[in-house]
Amino acid sequence: MVKLNAIHHVAIICANYQTSKEFYTKILGFTVLAEHYRNERKSYKLDLALGDHYCVELFSFPEPPRRLSRPEACGLRHLAFEVDDLMTTISWLHQNSVVTEPIRVDEFTGKRFTFCEDPDNLPLEFYER
Repeated sequence: MVKLNAIHHVAIICANYQTSKEFYTKILGFTVLAEHYRNERKSYKLDLALGDHYCVELFSFPEPPRRLSRPEACGLRHLAFEVDDLMTTISWLHQNSVVTEPIRVDEFTGKRFTFCEDPDNLPLEFYER
């Protein structure tokens, strides 16, 4: 059996690079580790971290196809982030014009969570510690 140590990163392709870069850095608080423009692909690659942990690659490509459906299409369903205080997180998102779904409670853990969408409608979950 293969021995996996951790999830290294998640790659996201965005439709509008500047809008998504601002969302992930200014609203969600990711820090930029590296930013590269790949001229041959007409594409940006932005490496983002939470704290000391590199975890998201944000890519731009000319005219990427849209996501077909949400959230039950085959493939990645959503990206989830752990937060200390769900209400504080929701308040910050609302202050930044990000719409969130009503709070739900995980039927198995009893923990509270909510969803919003990134600028490309990728479902993002915020799950209370």
